[in-house]
Amino acid sequence: MGFLKPAPQPVAPAEFVRLPLSDRLRVLTTSWVDDGFGTPRALTLIYILKMLGLYFAVGLAITAGTTEHVHFTEPGTWFDSIVVYQKLAVWLMLLEVIGLGGAFGPLCGHFMPFLGNIRYWLRPGTIRMAPWASRVPGTAGDERTWFDVLLYVGVLAALAYPLLAPADAVESLPAGTGPQELIPPAAFVPILVLMPLMGLRDKVVFLAARSEQYLPIMLFSAIFGALVLADDATSADFINLVVVFKIVICIVWIGAGFSKLGLHFEHVVPPMVSNSPGVPSAVKHAHYRDVGSDDLRPGRLAWFMAHVNGTTVEIGIPLVLLFTTNPTVAMVAAVAMLIFHIYITSTFPMAVPLEWNVFFGFIAIVLWGGFGDGFDADVYNIWEFSEPLLLIPVFALLMTFPILGSLRPDLVSFLPSMRQYAGNWATAIWAMRPGVEERLNEIRCVETQMDQLQRMIGMPYERDDAEMTLQKVNGWRALHSQGRGLYSVLYEHLDDIEERVVREGEFMSNILLGWNFGDGHLNDERLIAAVQKRLNLAPGDLVSVYAESQATPWRTSTPQHYRVIDAALGVVERGTWDVRDCVKEQPWLPNGPIPLQVGWTADGYGRQSTLTNGKDPAT
Repeated sequence: MGFLKPAPQPVAPAEFVRLPLSDRLRVLTTSWVDDGFGTPRALTLIYILKMLGLYFAVGLAITAGTTEHVHFTEPGTWFDSIVVYQKLAVWLMLLEVIGLGGAFGPLCGHFMPFLGNIRYWLRPGTIRMAPWASRVPGTAGDERTWFDVLLYVGVLAALAYPLLAPADAVESLPAGTGPQELIPPAAFVPILVLMPLMGLRDKVVFLAARSEQYLPIMLFSAIFGALVLADDATSADFINLVVVFKIVICIVWIGAGFSKLGLHFEHVVPPMVSNSPGVPSAVKHAHYRDVGSDDLRPGRLAWFMAHVNGTTVEIGIPLVLLFTTNPTVAMVAAVAMLIFHIYITSTFPMAVPLEWNVFFGFIAIVLWGGFGDGFDADVYNIWEFSEPLLLIPVFALLMTFPILGSLRPDLVSFLPSMRQYAGNWATAIWAMRPGVEERLNEIRCVETQMDQLQRMIGMPYERDDAEMTLQKVNGWRALHSQGRGLYSVLYEHLDDIEERVVREGEFMSNILLGWNFGDGHLNDERLIAAVQKRLNLAPGDLVSVYAESQATPWRTSTPQHYRVIDAALGVVERGTWDVRDCVKEQPWLPNGPIPLQVGWTADGYGRQSTLTNGKDPAT
C-alpha cells in the first residue's frame, strides 16, 4: 500500500464482482493476510495524530488548565495526580459520544465524512433503539424526537461540566503523597442522571459512550470523592478512592481476559495482526497455519499470542496488580500492561479503539507508579481499604454484567459483558436483493458506504472498486469463527445468494444508527423492523442472519445460537451450530456449509435445502 493510495486490489474489481461468493471470500481472506483492509498509510498517520494529539495532548492541556498541580510542559506531573485519571476518562467519554473515538474513520466504516455519531443524534427523525421500549414507559418507538436531541445535547453538556470544572484540593493525604486534586463530586451528578436516561431512550448512545467503562469511574468519583473532600476526611478516604479506581481498571482487564477463553479469540489475532501497517509479512504469515497452501486457520503463534500473551496476561497481571503490596512488583506489572496496550494499538484493529488503549496503558502507570516521590507505595493496595464491607457492593456492581453476560449473552451487550475484541460477539450479515441497498438512502441521514466511497475527495472509487473494498469486511468476518456459521446459514437459506448484495451487519448498523463497534445486538430484528417500517420491503428482499454470542465459551460444547430474519416476515428460523465445526473449516467454506441444528421454523417457511425438493417458502 502507498502513503496516499490504498493497497492494490488482488484481482481486477470488474472480474471480482462476477465471481461466486465462495471465490470472492477466498480472494479477500487470502489478500487480507498481507494487506488487511488495505487503507493508505496516510490514514494510519491521521489515526495516530488523533490518538496522541486530539485525545492525549488536548486532554492533558485541559487537565493542566483546570488544575493547580498538573502542568502541560512538565511531564512528571502527568503521573503525580489522580485527577488526571478522572479528567482523561471524562474527555475520552466525550470524544466517544461525539464520534471522535473508536467509531471514527474508514476502519469503522465512516468513509466520507469520517464522523458518524453526532451527525445522527442531533437530527430528529433518525432511527433510535430503546432497549426495553415495550416495558419502560415513555421509551416506545424507533424515531428520534426533539426530546432525544435535547437529551443528547444535555449529555454533551454534562460531560463538559466535570471536564472544565476547576479541581478541588485534597487536604488529608497519606504521608509522602504529593499534592492531590479531584474533580468536584457534584460535577458528576448530571451525567450520572442523564446518561442512563439517554440509554433508556437510545441504547446506541449509551453504548457508544462506553458507559460500562467510564460511568463506574464517575459514580465512584462522586461517592468516594465526596468522602475525600469532606471536612472530616482522613487519609484513609483518599486511599479508599485510589483502591476503588484500581479495582475498576482491573475488573475491565480480568473480564476481558476471561471472555477470551474458548475457541474464538485465536481467530481474532491473525486478522488483527494482518491489519497492522508495521508488521512484516513473515510475521503475519506465521499467525496462520499454512498461507502457502491457503490454510488460513490460526497457527501456533496465533494460539500463543491469544492465550499466553493475551488471555494469561489480561487475567494474571491485573490479579497481581490488584493484590500485591510490593511497589517494585506493582511497577513492573504496570509497565507490562502499558506494553500490552501499546502492542494492541500498533495493530490498528478494525473499529480502532486506540484512545481506549492509550488511556488504560497510561493510567496503569498513574495508578501504580504515580502520586509523587518518596512515599510508601504499598499504602495504596486493596488490603489497606479501611471499610472492607464497602468492597462488596463495589465488586457486585462491577462484576454483575460480565457474569450475567457470560451466562445469558442475549440479555447483555458484549460491552458491559467485558468481551472487548474477544471474537465472541453477537454478529449479523445482511443479504439484499438488487436495489434494496440503494433504497436505504431513503431513510433519514443514511448514506450507504457504496455512495460514500464513490465520492471520496481526491480519490473517488469506481463502482466495482468500491464494491470490492466493502466486501473486504466480509472477508474479515469470514476469518473469525462465527463468520463460518453466518455464511453457512446464508448458503442454506438463499438459492439466489450469488445475485444478492451481502453486507457486514456492523456496517449496516453504522449507516442506519450512526455507530457500530462489534455489537450485533444493534442488528437484531428490531433494527430490521425499523427498516421495514420505512421501506415496506417485499418478502425475501432483505434477509439477515443474526448470531448471538456463545454462552460460557470456555465450555466448547456449548452451542452458538442463530436466527434468520426476513424484513417482511420477521424471525423465520432459530437454530444452533457447534463452534468446533466452525473453527475446523476454511473461511470460504470449500467443503460447503457447516452442520446446522434447526430448533424452530416459522409455519410455511422453507429452507434452501427444502426448496430444492420442490417446496416454496412462505410469501
